[in-house]
Amino acid sequence: MRALAPFLFAVAVPGLAHAQAAASSPAEMQHRHGDPRSYIASLDDPARDAYQKPDDVLKALALREGEVVADLGAGSGYFTLRFARAVGPSGRVYAVDVSPDMIRHVNHRLRDQKITNVVTVLADPDDPLLPDASVDRVVIVDTWHHIEDHASYLGRLRRVLKPGGQIVHIDFQKRDLPIGPPTGMKIARAELVREMEAAGFRLAAEHTFLPYQYFLVFTER
Repeated sequence: MRALAPFLFAVAVPGLAHAQAAASSPAEMQHRHGDPRSYIASLDDPARDAYQKPDDVLKALALREGEVVADLGAGSGYFTLRFARAVGPSGRVYAVDVSPDMIRHVNHRLRDQKITNVVTVLADPDDPLLPDASVDRVVIVDTWHHIEDHASYLGRLRRVLKPGGQIVHIDFQKRDLPIGPPTGMKIARAELVREMEAAGFRLAAEHTFLPYQYFLVFTER
């Protein structure tokens, strides 16, 4: 896995002054992410809400007070802080990323906003470094294509899930889009479903309101 911080780019929508197109190659994408400050700004740009629809995503997830959620590839904390509010003071969110810059940024946000129910985790590329049977849901947004050995990683994720836990994938559809990584780096929905089924999971739910991404919920068989 090259980096867990999701490769997201500002969507070209009216009102966005500095919209960025999709990366044309892995090299271009890597170059864009060489400046952490610029990358964080793109992740947190309010224009992202137009296609990411975070309020709708939270509604679909229906997180409950007291849940434990792992935000795998937390990046700037775009979803982390939203998850933290949803699970409340009795819940917990693990903000997991392999980038020290992203973890440092999230730590600053947590301190400044006095959020106390988030634990940041500087993970290994091949291991989220989460405790066994500790998480109700793992949410993976635009990150899975960075992980190199999916089968092994899913084995680790399976161990960290509590009984009845879920793995949620939100990722770019494998087609030409105005945002996201090059098409060749994307993982098709059908391919992801096959991987998850081979690892002992089943597709339990699917949401189709996102314009550029599939939104799949898996549980253990």
